[in-house]
Amino acid sequence: MASEEDLEDIRRRKMLDLRRQFDSEQRKVEQEETLEMQKQAILRQVLNTEGRERLNRIKLVKPEFAAQIELQLIQIAQSGKVRLPITDDQLKLILTRLQPSKREIKFRRV
Repeated sequence: MASEEDLEDIRRRKMLDLRRQFDSEQRKVEQEETLEMQKQAILRQVLNTEGRERLNRIKLVKPEFAAQIELQLIQIAQSGKVRLPITDDQLKLILTRLQPSKREIKFRRV
């Protein structure tokens, strides 16, 4: 059997590993929060109020698609291709270009 000192040493090492892991995860979460805050600040400058409301509604229904839209809007704004702020109508046009076309399915009776 292991001695008390060995067991205590194992516990200490395990505790240190857990603390490092926790600290690492904490830093990762903080970085993600910082990036999200920066992204939201940019989007507040890029979109007008109605556009932000539309984007928030899309985010409720399709979060992955909304994330793609946010990245596209930031890229569009940084490239200077569009006058800022982007209106709701401009956002609708951007959405129609980004949204994959739906295939139409027709049934025929034979």
